[in-house]
Amino acid sequence: MIIEKTYIKDLILITPNVFTDERGYFMEFYNQKKIEKVIKTQFVQDNESLSNKDVLRGLHFQKPPYSQAKLIRVVSGSILDVAVDLRKDSETFGKHFKHVLSGENKKQLYIPKGFAHGFLCLENNTIINYKCSNFYHAQSEVSIRWDDTDLNIDWEIENPILAEKDKLAENFITFENPF
Repeated sequence: MIIEKTYIKDLILITPNVFTDERGYFMEFYNQKKIEKVIKTQFVQDNESLSNKDVLRGLHFQKPPYSQAKLIRVVSGSILDVAVDLRKDSETFGKHFKHVLSGENKKQLYIPKGFAHGFLCLENNTIINYKCSNFYHAQSEVSIRWDDTDLNIDWEIENPILAEKDKLAENFITFENPF
């Protein structure tokens, strides 16, 4: 398992070891003993979503005390995964990290508490699986505009398919930041 730090503190890219032969492959995508050296998070909920090409979900987070750390992986298909640092005391506050995660490259992104998260599906029938450190709490969920000019994220798409809550999302400069 390869664990890479990104330019944003505490945001980590993980590449599992994949063993392939004529039958297919085997990989260990989560091993607490190996990961806990870098990630001090206990996960309590696993989620999975299916989306088609051009669906954009995010940017989402939950307010404390329901904030969540997440470990994102793609089972099949591919996404452009984006995390935005919302931690006011961070050197990278307001900055984002983006990376393509896919069923093919098998990379995972660990996103700690204090980040907004979103992704754009690059293929039809993309399955995303993610571990969460806290349970879903609808009343504490916040959405920030995916196309907010202050964040300046190049999603490489002009008209994604959005949920209603993402169409009505708040601007980065005016949302109430609990971090």
